[in-house]
Amino acid sequence: MGKLFAAFADFIRETDKFFFALCVACSCYGCLAVYSATHHDGSARAVIVQAGLMLAGIVAAVLISLVDFERYTKYWYLIAALGLIPVILTFFIGFAPGDTDDKAWLDLGFATFQPAELLKICFIITFSAHLSAVRDKINRFKVLIPVCLHGAFPVVLIHFQGDDGTALVFAIIVICMLMAAGLSWKYFLSALLVAVAGSPILYFLVMNDDQRARIVNMLDVEADIKNAGYQQYHARLAFRNGGWFGQGFLNGDKTSVGSVPEGHNDFILASIGEELGFIGAILVVVLLAAVCLRVLHTARVCRKYSGKYICVGFFAMIFAQTVINVGMCLSILPVIGITLPFFSAGGTSLFCLYLGVGLVLSVYKHRNFRTIYLHD
Repeated sequence: MGKLFAAFADFIRETDKFFFALCVACSCYGCLAVYSATHHDGSARAVIVQAGLMLAGIVAAVLISLVDFERYTKYWYLIAALGLIPVILTFFIGFAPGDTDDKAWLDLGFATFQPAELLKICFIITFSAHLSAVRDKINRFKVLIPVCLHGAFPVVLIHFQGDDGTALVFAIIVICMLMAAGLSWKYFLSALLVAVAGSPILYFLVMNDDQRARIVNMLDVEADIKNAGYQQYHARLAFRNGGWFGQGFLNGDKTSVGSVPEGHNDFILASIGEELGFIGAILVVVLLAAVCLRVLHTARVCRKYSGKYICVGFFAMIFAQTVINVGMCLSILPVIGITLPFFSAGGTSLFCLYLGVGLVLSVYKHRNFRTIYLHD
């Protein structure tokens, strides 16, 4: 019992309390937004699940932070198995809930689980271990090939699962972590040129009709408001209704009757914008920006490369999802099914986010090579 109290005292003293408070503030704000966007159906199930997984995630984050993050990177192969096996199972027993068309979920009987969310955190750990091991030789072609294969594997895997939005988030995580590891700009420039040259092939031969329609709708927001542009059209109406200060909590014309498509999930920012206005929506962006900046601060002060890479990977995940989701809601990016971190409804997503929060807290706590405590 004494060791338990000592460990808890260490957590209170050494944890990044500001970062932890920001994450909890975001998810509490998110719970209120989820309740507001779902209360019209007379069921509190969505917000109960959200709040319950938030509390479970907070406990998990604290427990994860008590362990030196280098222990996780040391056993990277176990972490890899933890992330990959559930994703592979979706190819055999996965299902597509609601209106989705990709079988990226597992039915646990009492709940549903989206393995790709767990894979994000596991991949950040394994990739940081890989980059830390080869950081002095990262620009050697023979070393870079297996690094690129490691980074490409989850992107390709999730693409074949049918979730191209999450695959894009994985790709951004890989790029940011490679940049942090010191990969030469020449490789990035070469990859960019290849991507630009191959974009017509991607558009005409790889994308399906629905995906191309979403690109067209992004360029002309009024092109098809009944089909491809339906969600974004109603999101814009919700933002317009909200004005500067909103119509009031639980009082949105569209939100209160559930007419904002996915207003509790992908388009929760539109629900917030209608009820709490521009000020409420900007507060969401400010909170998430503060979370991102604090993660980068931890990366900067950490003296261990694997810790730096973990923080950069988690930052890239939050940043990418935030930018893509906000762009979707504002009709400046196509709809690709990316949730807003900490805010959108989704127990798996929120719980796994807190696993990442725990890793960042561990990096902060163990940022130096050795910390001496009085009870040592």
